[in-house]
Amino acid sequence: MTESSINKKPVQMIDLKAQYLPIKEEIKTALKDIIESGQFILGQNVSSFESEVANYHNVSGAVSLASGTDALHLSLDALGIKEGDEVITTPFTFIASAEAITYVGAKPVFADIDEHTLNIDPSKIEEKITDKTRAIVVVHLFGLPADMTAIMAIAKKHDLKIIEDSAQAFGAKYKGKAIGSIGDAGCFSFYPSKNLGAYGDGGMMISGDPKISERVKLLRNHGTVGPYQHDFIGYNSRLDEIQAAILRIKMRQIDVYNEKRRAIAEIYTSILQGVVRCPATSDDSTHVYHQYTIRTPHRDKIKEELGNLSISSVVYYPRPLHLQGAFGDIGHSKGDFPVSELAASEVLSLPIYPELEHETAREIGNAVLEILKSI
Repeated sequence: MTESSINKKPVQMIDLKAQYLPIKEEIKTALKDIIESGQFILGQNVSSFESEVANYHNVSGAVSLASGTDALHLSLDALGIKEGDEVITTPFTFIASAEAITYVGAKPVFADIDEHTLNIDPSKIEEKITDKTRAIVVVHLFGLPADMTAIMAIAKKHDLKIIEDSAQAFGAKYKGKAIGSIGDAGCFSFYPSKNLGAYGDGGMMISGDPKISERVKLLRNHGTVGPYQHDFIGYNSRLDEIQAAILRIKMRQIDVYNEKRRAIAEIYTSILQGVVRCPATSDDSTHVYHQYTIRTPHRDKIKEELGNLSISSVVYYPRPLHLQGAFGDIGHSKGDFPVSELAASEVLSLPIYPELEHETAREIGNAVLEILKSI
């Protein structure tokens, strides 16, 4: 392999400092203003950020929270999901998607994924519906919208609630509609590595139903309905002013950030298409490439050799949720969800972030080619 920049400088999955430098002065000013104001919780930045996110998604309400996991949890609570209920979701996702279901006492019921999109397969959902099923948590994995037309039709037919786990899909669209705004509630994570990331934890729930938004707003602040008045048990899940201010600054650039991610994805695909399975795309959807995830039986060898070149790569996710000990009481075993299990053995995510130089992306793509040639 020829000498190149990737041999000289390690390539990380994401470079948060590179994103920070162009907005450094804005952030410093915002932080100074907050500290001098003495207002750190549920202040002007939080309310303004919520309004901006609601407007961006064309919904009536947006409620900021302490994490994306809390957004899922409080959404399920607000929608009345409770002990004894069942909620269908995918086994090929981060644990929070199903973990939050257990927080309200409900049972996660897994449906296998589509082999092309890696999102939940609508054709596998209906067979999982019972008289206890109350909702579907739809995950827009890696930034690619799920098939919401089919999923919403199933929900309507069976009178089910839809929670969109949009943690990896801020700015994505499905048939022109912003992801998160299609179901009953949309949930976002602002974990630092996300497309729109804070400098700490953070999350948000959006909804077109004012009743859901108002319920989540009460739940996030100890169920407070008035000064020291609590009509029900709530939680402590508030986004602070500092994170809100940082997110407001970054959100002004979110469409630019996502467009830059798509440009990098196009470089990878132009090099790797036909050699590995590249991420699926759709004319109906706008992918935001939270991850650029390839599939190949040679995943482990590629990961090892990239590491030898100081190029980061990550397996999201090596073990589906139905095989995790945390869900062992559900009673699944290997072979129950074959598409998810095969994907878990083949997926590998390559570095992708807006500031990644195009030449570096080309070198990474070509490095993968060279590794495959040697196998």
